[in-house]
Amino acid sequence: MEIPGLDAPLRTIWCIGRNYAAHARELGSAPPAQPIVFLKPLSAVNLDGGVLHLPPDSARVDHEVELVIARGRDGRLLMAVGVDFTARDIQDRDKAQGLPWTSCKGRPGFAALGAFVPPSLPAVFQLSVNGEIRQRGNSAEMIFSVEKLLEHIDAVYGLAPGDVVYTGTPAGVSPLKSGDRVKAELSGGGPLAPVSRLTVTVV
Repeated sequence: MEIPGLDAPLRTIWCIGRNYAAHARELGSAPPAQPIVFLKPLSAVNLDGGVLHLPPDSARVDHEVELVIARGRDGRLLMAVGVDFTARDIQDRDKAQGLPWTSCKGRPGFAALGAFVPPSLPAVFQLSVNGEIRQRGNSAEMIFSVEKLLEHIDAVYGLAPGDVVYTGTPAGVSPLKSGDRVKAELSGGGPLAPVSRLTVTVV
């Protein structure tokens, strides 16, 4: 699968849970002692301008805006804005039963992704719904830094060109409804830093 700005075919979608202390608290969870890693299937990818179909078996799908890091063909890093959509009610049910998060995180369209641009860290990002800003984040506030996350994933699983890493979401997640228009934007620390954007319509 070809992704704008990524010079290697998309290979694996790695995701990190609870990487911002305030988000962990809003979900009633303690900050983790080591990275929480889960996967999304390639069928979950939703590019800029795409549509998110709310699954009929979920009563609550939340937005989670994130900094996404990718490894390019020559090993260099790239960054993009992403949205990890989550069926929260299904997640709560599966967590209570000790089940994995695939059903709540891996639905079609649940991995929104903007174009990749050269990295400029720390990165700042935000998400709005129908023009109302719901989330703001700064990668400097992550529990585990980009370097630590890449080191951990590479050591345990192995990273390769075409791998992307959703690095976690800040506080402010909230449910979506049919007709909502979700916009997300990410840029680096300087005023001339490259920008990644995406828009998704919820139906």
